[in-house]
Amino acid sequence: MPQWLNTWNARFARWLWYVVLLGVVAALPVMYARVQTETSADNVAIVMDYRDLLQVSSSQPNPNQYVQEQLKLLKGAGVNAMAVFESTLEELSWAGEINVYNATQAALLEDRVSPPEDNGTYVVFNRPENEKVIRPIIEWAFRHHGAEVTNWSIKDHTGLRLNMGYEDAYIRAMQPNPLSMKMLKDQGFLIIPRISDRFTPYDPDEIAKWLKSFKEFGVTRVLFDGEAVTGFGKGLKFGGVQRFADDLNENGIGVAIFENLKTPQKGMSKLANLLKYNAIRAHSVGEAEMTIIKNPVLEDRLVLAVKDRNIRLLYLNAITVKDGTKGQVTNPMKDIVEVLQGDEEDSVGAVKQLNNFGFKIGEPKAFEVHKAPQETLLRGLAMLGAIALVALMIGLFIPALLLPVFVAGVIGGAGLHVLSPTLMVQMLALAAAIAAPTASVVLLIKRIRVLREGTEAQPISPMRRLGGAILLLVRTTILSLAAIPFIVALLNHITYSLVLQQFRGVSLLHILPIGLVALYVFLYGSGDTVLGNTKRILSMPLTVLWIVGIGILGAAGLYYMTRTGNAGQVSGLELQFRSLLENTFGVRPRTKEFLLGHPLFFAGIFLALRYRWAMVLLIAGTIAQLSMVDTFAHIHTPLLLSLIRIFLGLGIGVLLGLVIIAVWQIGEKLWSRWVKGAGQAV
Repeated sequence: MPQWLNTWNARFARWLWYVVLLGVVAALPVMYARVQTETSADNVAIVMDYRDLLQVSSSQPNPNQYVQEQLKLLKGAGVNAMAVFESTLEELSWAGEINVYNATQAALLEDRVSPPEDNGTYVVFNRPENEKVIRPIIEWAFRHHGAEVTNWSIKDHTGLRLNMGYEDAYIRAMQPNPLSMKMLKDQGFLIIPRISDRFTPYDPDEIAKWLKSFKEFGVTRVLFDGEAVTGFGKGLKFGGVQRFADDLNENGIGVAIFENLKTPQKGMSKLANLLKYNAIRAHSVGEAEMTIIKNPVLEDRLVLAVKDRNIRLLYLNAITVKDGTKGQVTNPMKDIVEVLQGDEEDSVGAVKQLNNFGFKIGEPKAFEVHKAPQETLLRGLAMLGAIALVALMIGLFIPALLLPVFVAGVIGGAGLHVLSPTLMVQMLALAAAIAAPTASVVLLIKRIRVLREGTEAQPISPMRRLGGAILLLVRTTILSLAAIPFIVALLNHITYSLVLQQFRGVSLLHILPIGLVALYVFLYGSGDTVLGNTKRILSMPLTVLWIVGIGILGAAGLYYMTRTGNAGQVSGLELQFRSLLENTFGVRPRTKEFLLGHPLFFAGIFLALRYRWAMVLLIAGTIAQLSMVDTFAHIHTPLLLSLIRIFLGLGIGVLLGLVIIAVWQIGEKLWSRWVKGAGQAV
């Protein structure tokens, strides 16, 4: 490249760094607005599945008495809400409201033989005082489900005959039981109805009546049961969702969104938008999990969900289990109470821990969204800064592309923003997240090479190298963290906090910076051209040692990628280690940062100031630099907590790096003395 072009690119690069700085400064008010949003709602609901409680009670000698005893215990432990499902004949029978019989059983009650053509379902009302409430619910539901409903009685009990097979009728959905909701409300519980999209066709007028009755019970939030939100039903889709949203808004009712579902509930994004994001996130501990999870693990899980992931509704399930070892039926109700209120020996309880972190058990509220003054302008400047950062990173590898990339980024970004603003900001956020750690480590490598070449005649003393390593680590970390304001500003929308949208490209973020840094180490700046270095590497003989090394690197890379993201598998021992970190520091630093990346990176800088081979440690240590950026890609995690996490990890990692450096220096001195002694002996 001509010298004049190098000079011109250097000057232009300097101006682009000012653009990056301008973008970072512009993003700071947006970051502050996000902190305000995240601290605007600190009430947490602890919800028990009332249907599960009824199911558990069915295994007890006196079900109704057992339910009342458990409600008192749960309330005393901190449970402040009950989830009430759409009723079924099964649930109403658990509650003692009805008895349900198939045609054969009904015939026996009447002292007759059931005719083979009768496959109906027979219902008897157990409590005459409640029949006027329960009967209309059953009649409407089954007629809507297409079954003929007729009166039936046995002895002195009135009832109904449903022209539907017993197994089918037993699980058909009906309106949530208003008697249960009234009883629970009278006992001081919040009511969280769980409704579905199982009624075909969807009847908006009937659902509107439900919502009006919910409002009378003080309901302010609903959950959904099944694969879609209410109103998404066949043939209606978003039209039904629109009507349902209108009715929710009219009654002042919001929604809760379960996290980590295998398949997101259909229509949820549309519904949340129509509700102006009157929505909160919910975390559920499944029935099967409750039978095997240990109390300390469950306690940590509940606390971390609220503190680390902005969860505002904790949903607890229960189920009876036949324990062959004990020879009895067991359930987790006692464990739930102990986890919430703690015990004298092992824990203080999840409720007290949440209180210690500033959360209150109460009616959960949606976040109040805050905006920075002139946020549109500030986000525009942040976008410009992010484009400049990406151009600078590419310019480190191909200087001639510096200006073209910047210009193309500005023009292309503007055009894409018009066509698809969401796609544009997600792509730019990913590009900035990759560019910052890559550019910071590449600039570090360039600086180390200059320092090392300037001191080849007189190596730097260990103390000067240590001081230089600290300064270089600080500079590199600051540049890597420059991506954070861009990610926050570009993706500053409540949909990301609710995980209706997510940061895209996490795998690329974990691969590309390491690969680009390795590319720079091996192909750039070693006295030859990139093409020459490539040919030299490709012409090297392939030995067994190289094959083994490549295999080890491949296995390590595969393991690294399996640990990337939220789906990574974690061993029981690591879970205990994580719990220890959480209990010790209050915030758990990321293991790959403080235990691997930062120590290797810090020690690598120290050693690279003297040894060329130590650049390999910088490649591995890039994990920590990109991981700090990746922490903020988890936008559902509170911003302040993420800041604490990365600086805590950095601090611990530097201390471990000092230990590695000290061990190296001691080993180096011992080796030198041994070699010198061996030479004198010869």
